[in-house]
Amino acid sequence: MKNVGIVALGRYLPERKLTNADVEKIVETTDEWIVSRTGIKERRLAASDEKTSDLAVKAALNALKNSPVKAEDIEAIFVATVTPDSNFPSMGCLVQKAIGAKKAFAYDISAACSGFLYAMTTAKQFIASGMVKNALVIAADRFTTIIDWKDRNTCVLFGDGAGAAILSEVKEGGILSDYMISDGDGAPLMEVISDKIRTPFDPSVDSAKLPYVIMNGQELFKHAVPGMAEAVDLAAAKAGVALEDIKCVVPHQANDRIIASVAKRAGIHKEKFFINIDKYGNISAASVVVALCEAVEQGRIKKGDIIALVVFGAGLVAAANIIKWSYEA
Repeated sequence: MKNVGIVALGRYLPERKLTNADVEKIVETTDEWIVSRTGIKERRLAASDEKTSDLAVKAALNALKNSPVKAEDIEAIFVATVTPDSNFPSMGCLVQKAIGAKKAFAYDISAACSGFLYAMTTAKQFIASGMVKNALVIAADRFTTIIDWKDRNTCVLFGDGAGAAILSEVKEGGILSDYMISDGDGAPLMEVISDKIRTPFDPSVDSAKLPYVIMNGQELFKHAVPGMAEAVDLAAAKAGVALEDIKCVVPHQANDRIIASVAKRAGIHKEKFFINIDKYGNISAASVVVALCEAVEQGRIKKGDIIALVVFGAGLVAAANIIKWSYEA
C-alpha cells in the first residue's frame, strides 16, 4: 500500500465575529458563564450572502495556494458538511466547478463533527489503492443557520467556517492509522428537528419551520470523553505508536472541558493538545482541520512529528488518525 499524507492545508473563517458580549444581548447568559463552561470567547458568522459552498471554495483555494498539486491534478473531492446549500447538487460538485478541477469526481459525506476524518480516511483509501493520485478533502458548515437562537445551551457553542486538505502519495510518513466508529443508539442526544413535518402535496398544510439543533449536552459529554480517549488509544495501537511519542493532539473543538477530560482519561498532558475553541467555537467538521492548519502554521507540528487527530460528533460518530507529519510549513 502507498504512503498517503496531507501535502497542503487551507482554511477560511468569515470576517464577522460574534463575541460573548453580543450573545448576552440575544439570550440570558454571561461571558463568565460561557467561558467557564465551554472556553469560548467568540465565534465567526458567515455573511448573509455567504453560502456553505462559498466557505468550502475559499478554503479549497487557500489550500491550493499552499500546494504542490494544481486544481487540474485533483481527481477526487470529498466535502464533509451537514449544512449544504441544498440537498443537491452536492457541495463537492459545486466546489469542483468553482476551482476548475475538471478531472475530479466529487461527493459529500455527512458525519457531523467527525466528518473531516471520515472524509480524509475515504480519500486515503482511493489514493492507497491507486485509483486516484490526488484528493481534496473539505469540511465546511454554516452551523449557525440551524441554531435556535433562543436556546442558550446551543447558541453559545457554534460558529461558521471551513478547512481543506490536499492528500497525495508521500515518500515517507503520512497517515499511519485510521479508526472510525458509530453508535446509532446515541442518535437522539443531538439531532436536527422541525416543529412541523412538511407535507409537500397537501396545500392545506403550512410549510415547515426552519429546522434547528437540539442537544442533550450532559449525556453527550459522558459519551464524548471516553469515545475520544478510546479512539486515540486504539488508533495509536493500530499504528504501533506509544501515546508518549505523540507530539501534538488536535481534537475536535467542542468544549474545553471535554478536551481537558479527554487528555486526563487518555493519559496525555493537556499541553500537547492544540486548542483554538476560544476564537471560533465549535465549527462542526471544520473544527479539527482549521485547528490543524493553525497548529502547523504556529510551529506546533513539524516534519517528522507523530500527531493525533481525534473527533466526536452527532450520530454518534467518532474517529481518530495517527499521522507522521511529512512536510514543513
